[in-house]
Amino acid sequence: MMQTALVGNPNTGKTSLFNYLTGSYEYVGNWSGVTVEKKVGKLKDVHGELIDLPGVYSLYPLSKDESVVTRFFLNESFTNIINIVDASQLERNLQLTIQILEFGKPVVIGLNMVDVAKRRGLEIDGQLLAKKLGTPVVPITARNGKGCNDLAVQLNALDNTSSKIPYVYYGKIVENGIMKIIQILEDEKIDLPKRWLALQLLEGNPDVTSLIKNDQISQVIEEVEQKLKTTTSSTTITRLIFDSRKQWIDQVIKESSRETEQSKNNWTEKIDKIVTHRWLGIPIFLAFMFLMFKITFDWLGTPLSDGLDAFFTGPLTDWIQSGLQAVHASSFIQALVLQGIIAGVGGVLVFVPQIFILFLFISFLEDSGYMARAALVMDRMMERAGLNGKAFIPMIIGFGCNVPGVMAARTIEQPKERLLTILLTPLMSCSARLSIYALFVGAFFEKYQAIVVFSLYLLGVVVALLLAKLFSKTLMKNESSVFVIELPPYRVPQILTLWRSTWDKGKGFVRKAGTFIFGGSVVIWLLSYMGPGGIGVDMDNSFLAMIGKAIAPLIAPLGFGVWQAGAALIPGFLAKEVVVSSMNIIYHTPNTASLQGLLTDSFTPLSAYSFLVFVLLYIPCVATVAAIRNEAGSWKWTLFGIGYSLVIAYALSFVIYQGGRLIFGL
Repeated sequence: MMQTALVGNPNTGKTSLFNYLTGSYEYVGNWSGVTVEKKVGKLKDVHGELIDLPGVYSLYPLSKDESVVTRFFLNESFTNIINIVDASQLERNLQLTIQILEFGKPVVIGLNMVDVAKRRGLEIDGQLLAKKLGTPVVPITARNGKGCNDLAVQLNALDNTSSKIPYVYYGKIVENGIMKIIQILEDEKIDLPKRWLALQLLEGNPDVTSLIKNDQISQVIEEVEQKLKTTTSSTTITRLIFDSRKQWIDQVIKESSRETEQSKNNWTEKIDKIVTHRWLGIPIFLAFMFLMFKITFDWLGTPLSDGLDAFFTGPLTDWIQSGLQAVHASSFIQALVLQGIIAGVGGVLVFVPQIFILFLFISFLEDSGYMARAALVMDRMMERAGLNGKAFIPMIIGFGCNVPGVMAARTIEQPKERLLTILLTPLMSCSARLSIYALFVGAFFEKYQAIVVFSLYLLGVVVALLLAKLFSKTLMKNESSVFVIELPPYRVPQILTLWRSTWDKGKGFVRKAGTFIFGGSVVIWLLSYMGPGGIGVDMDNSFLAMIGKAIAPLIAPLGFGVWQAGAALIPGFLAKEVVVSSMNIIYHTPNTASLQGLLTDSFTPLSAYSFLVFVLLYIPCVATVAAIRNEAGSWKWTLFGIGYSLVIAYALSFVIYQGGRLIFGL
């Protein structure tokens, strides 16, 4: 069976092409490094598999993403390659294309975004380009599938002689070095293209160097370096190879394309002058975020959640209660289902509309191309904290869920910056915390819901940046790094793509309702139903109350020293949504409005905000902890991540509550 590797730069439409050719959906975004692992799908019109590899600029690995691609070329068996190329960024994209063609496998090139190139004043002759590259070139529009069927046909027609290896002349000194290394490699039992290996070794590719350890090759490389130093150019091997490729690419572009008058309506450049402005960029980003929360809570999300709450606590509860009575269920079963499962799970699901609206906005910002600009705008601030703008992307992803946010840190090249981002991303307000925010802001800050929630999201970012500064100066002294990010052209997101992206983010929240939240609700209800006195005890004499009362003195200085708060925080380690389901069970209320009314007896607005800050910052959920362990590769750093977040949460909540009492004379 044919196995095809799909390779290309970030933001070239690679994942969209994968979705079209395989008929399956994978998440599509507009920032560098959205795909952090290879994905495999069955081709629709060809008998074979398509392997979607991470977007990279070069086969020289700088990040974990690029290492995946290099190791795939070194270790995996595959038939041919689809190289997707952005026609509007042809010069940069062809740097990767040359390295792919030099590998020697049959290649078909998908020339994407020809329309964007035309708007930028560049018309490309696909046939001439194919002739110069020595491999088929098919113009496509990956977003809507135009030309993709032709690409599949061309792929099926490929054979082992379909592509010829372009001969790029790298200068006499380097070419002599290549020949010597090829001769040495003849004795190595490695079934890989020798010229390609020689070039990768000369460039210092760490994956290839670790695969082929040969003292003779090392001596050849040293000789080449010394000879280059004695020339007038005094350049490095890597620089000379890059310049040689660039010169070859420039000639190919010159002969296969022509420049036209650039369109006067280049909206991408016009918009970027405003949204990426040195002083206006951050205020504009904050304004977008505030508008997002305003719609999510004040204008649209809350009315929808109230309607869903009315359904759960009204008709649905009545139907289930009637059904249980009809089958003569015991009082224990009825209490478990109605007071435990319906109250616990339903109390969380009522916030689904708000969560999906928030995800819809995040998906829109990603697919429109603005999210990459947000990272660019934040770069200056992130750099002062010891990170770069690319670290802001995992944090933004963390607004949806901390787990993929932690995993997205793989795209960061510098190891210490990557570790720092992994440890700080859990401080971002994920969708699980959103249900807790919605519950409390509806009870205590009804007129200022968007402002309060916005402040919590902003607080998470600020705390992360301050800790990044502290950690980078003490525990993890960072080396200097270069920030490179792709800025895709602005696009109007397709409705189907938006829905799929929103559902992909939100379905995890719904799935938790049937797993963590369901299980947690049952356990919490059983602890509230049983006590030292037996079964069916009063809530204040239950095992749950005993646990909460043991914790209450510890959190009393934070303003919420009631046993109900302590008991609700513990299962938050499973999933933050369980905090809400626990409170629904503990207070045994018929609907969210009643629960919010009872909360005003245990909390004040100040202590409620202190509680929300604690929930924002205290220990990550178990899934995030597992992700930290997997990405950091160390239990030491994982335990450190749990410990520091708990300390920061306690300290900041203490300062807010006790400081607020002093300021307001409470």
